[in-house]
Amino acid sequence: MAERVDVVVVGAGLAGLAAAWHLQKAGLDVVVCEAGNAVGGRVRTDVVDGFRLDRGFQVLLPAYPAVRALPGLRTLRLQPFTRGVVAVGPGGRSELVPPWRGRSSDLARFAMRHPRDAAALAAFSLRDAVAPAKVLRNLPQRSTAADLTISDDVVREVLRPLLAGVFLDRELQTSSRVFHLVWRSFLRGGGALPAAGMGALPHLLASRLQPTTVRYGAEVAELTTDGVLLRSRKKFDARAVVVATDGASAARLVPGVAAPRWHSVTTHYYRLAAPPPGADRNLLVDGENGLLLNTAVISNIAPGYAPPGEALIAASVPERLDDAVPESTVRERLSQMYGSSTRDWDLLTTYAIPHALPVMGPRHPLRKPVRLTAGRYVCGDHRDTSSVQGALVSGRRAATAVLRDLA
Repeated sequence: MAERVDVVVVGAGLAGLAAAWHLQKAGLDVVVCEAGNAVGGRVRTDVVDGFRLDRGFQVLLPAYPAVRALPGLRTLRLQPFTRGVVAVGPGGRSELVPPWRGRSSDLARFAMRHPRDAAALAAFSLRDAVAPAKVLRNLPQRSTAADLTISDDVVREVLRPLLAGVFLDRELQTSSRVFHLVWRSFLRGGGALPAAGMGALPHLLASRLQPTTVRYGAEVAELTTDGVLLRSRKKFDARAVVVATDGASAARLVPGVAAPRWHSVTTHYYRLAAPPPGADRNLLVDGENGLLLNTAVISNIAPGYAPPGEALIAASVPERLDDAVPESTVRERLSQMYGSSTRDWDLLTTYAIPHALPVMGPRHPLRKPVRLTAGRYVCGDHRDTSSVQGALVSGRRAATAVLRDLA
C-alpha cells in the first residue's frame, strides 16, 4: 500500500531541506527520502576523538543572502575567520587584512610593490561590494583567469591559491560572474564556521521540519507516474516529486538532466598539542608551491572543533586525486608555511572527495530550470551556483515552482 503525500523530496541535502521547509510553510504534506542515515549531503561533519571534522575544508560566507534568510541563524553561533588572507609566497608571508579591521597588515607594502595591481584589485572589489547583484550577473561570460586584469605574479602568489581553495579550480576557468558574486559576499562578511561544524547548517534546516518529515535509509530506485519507488519496494504517491540529489544522482533518476563535471579535493586533518607559534584565525594560502595548499588552524577560529587543550589544523589540496600527493609532501610544506616542525602532528584522517563541487565554466548559466514538467522538479547546487547559496536558492525556486503548479 503506497503512502500518500503532497510532495516527495528526494535527498536531504541543503537544497532538499530548503525545498521541504518552504513547502511545509505553505501547508503541504511533505516527505523527504534520504538514502543515508543523516541530513546534509556533501555538507557533513564527523566527530573523531572529540574533534569536529567537516567533509572537506568548508567555509561559510555569512553574507550570502540565502544564509542571512535562514530561520534561527543565530543558533549556529558563527565563528569568524580574520578578514583577509595570509599568502605565503617567494617573498615570504604577506598578511593582506583590510586596515579598518584594526590589525597591522602588509597591504601598504603590497600597494607600493604592485601599485597597478592594487588599484585594479581595489576597483573591482569596490564595485563588487557596493553594486547591485544584478550588475554582476550581467557581466561578460568569461573565465576568472581571463577577467583578472592583474599581473601574473600577484595571481600566482595570492589570487590563484585563494580561489583554487574556494572553487577547487586550479586553472581559474570558473565563470568570472560566479567569482564576482562570491567575492561580493566575501568582502561583505568574510568567512566563518558554525561553532558545531558545517553539519550544523543542514541540521538547522531539518529542525524546522515536522518530526517525521525526513525518512532515513529511504533510497529512491525510480520515479513512477504517481510518485517514487524505494529500493525497499515501498511506494510514495505524490502530486509532485522534487529531485534534490547531487547532479550525478539526479541525472540517473531524471531523463534529460545532464550530469555535471566535478572538481575534486583532498583534505587532511591534524591534531596538535598546541597551535603553531604565532598562528591566528587566518586562512593561509600557498602562493609558492604547486600544491596550492589552503590551510587554517581550525580550533583557533572555532574552539569547539577540538577538545580542550588540543588544536586542529586543516589542509586542502584542490584537484589532485588523479595524481595523488603523498601526505608527507603536504606535511613538509605545512612545516614551511607555519614555520614550525610537523613531526609531532597526528594525522586524524584524510578525506579524498572526487565529487566536491560541480564545475562552473566560463559560460556557466547562473540559473538552470528547476521545473521539468508538471509534477517533476529538480534542484541542487548544479542548478544554480556551486555553493551553499546556490543550493539554498535552488531549493527555494523548486518549492516556488511546485506551489505555482499545485495552486
